[in-house]
Amino acid sequence: MVIAFYISGHGFGHASRSIELIRALVDRNPSLHVLVKTTAPKWLVDVAALERVSWQHIETDVGMTQHDSITIDLADTIRRAVEFYRRFDRRADAEARTLEAESTALVLGDIPPLAHAAAARAGIRSIGIGNFTWDWIYEHYPAFQADAPAVLEQIRKSYALADRALRLPMHGGFATFKEVVDVPLVARRSTRPREETRRMLNVPADRPLVLASFGAYGVSGMVPEHEDLTVLAPAAALAPPLRYQDIVAAADLVLTKPGYGIVSECIANGTPMLYTSRGDFAEYDVFVAEMPRYLRCRFIPEDDVKAGRWRAHIDALLAQPAPPERVQINGAEVAAETIVGLI
Repeated sequence: MVIAFYISGHGFGHASRSIELIRALVDRNPSLHVLVKTTAPKWLVDVAALERVSWQHIETDVGMTQHDSITIDLADTIRRAVEFYRRFDRRADAEARTLEAESTALVLGDIPPLAHAAAARAGIRSIGIGNFTWDWIYEHYPAFQADAPAVLEQIRKSYALADRALRLPMHGGFATFKEVVDVPLVARRSTRPREETRRMLNVPADRPLVLASFGAYGVSGMVPEHEDLTVLAPAAALAPPLRYQDIVAAADLVLTKPGYGIVSECIANGTPMLYTSRGDFAEYDVFVAEMPRYLRCRFIPEDDVKAGRWRAHIDALLAQPAPPERVQINGAEVAAETIVGLI
């Protein structure tokens, strides 16, 4: 039995949470095979070491053009979106033929409109999952509404074809889905003791460990050296058998920009977050409003990040009390139960 899973290639957050959902799905149904369709890097799937999962590199949506993790190029995003959706019907028709040829039982989308347009053409049910929708992101920009109204219309029409949406916490959008079901947070959790990870990383016990994590795009011009801190970047620290969530759990704090992947993993692993702006992106305001309920977090200006003026912000963050609320982090299991029930 085949499920096709269309995953946005924007950043790593869509792929990382989708992989946790895939893990829960294949654990529950031994006859299931998941075909991942995305432009996200294949190594994200490979390191998860999942069985009965294959990967296909296709452009599922446009996302946002970013020069780094905190700089958005809106003009290029609009240009690329207009071009992508100009050929959208042909893309959807081609994908529908592929879905039929693969005897696909169900289509999932996190959260490309193409998933639902292709599924509808093939007569297959589809489910969206995510914490935002692309029409909600794009309509935030007056220039997008003025220069690419047809793109917004096509996205909304495609989402309306889905059977339902599984909506994650800290969300925005979803107005055009015909049915919306809220599910808990989907997040990667470490199962390795914190002290063991720190020993493997050779982290001195007398200095705070800062994980400087800026996702797929990085940050240019950042000063990484601090005599009184141990600063790690994921690329420098990751090596089997360590996983990204192990390093998050072992860190005293994460320095980052707020996106779903890192926010959810800081919450799941109880790691404070020192965050900077990510530019004019609608999701940012949602995280800034919602994160303090579940996570010790503090804002640091971009100039201070790049100049290395971290210590005062770190001390203030680590002095904060525990967050006032706890959130369920079993969203992958809850979502998988819903999906398996449909097939």
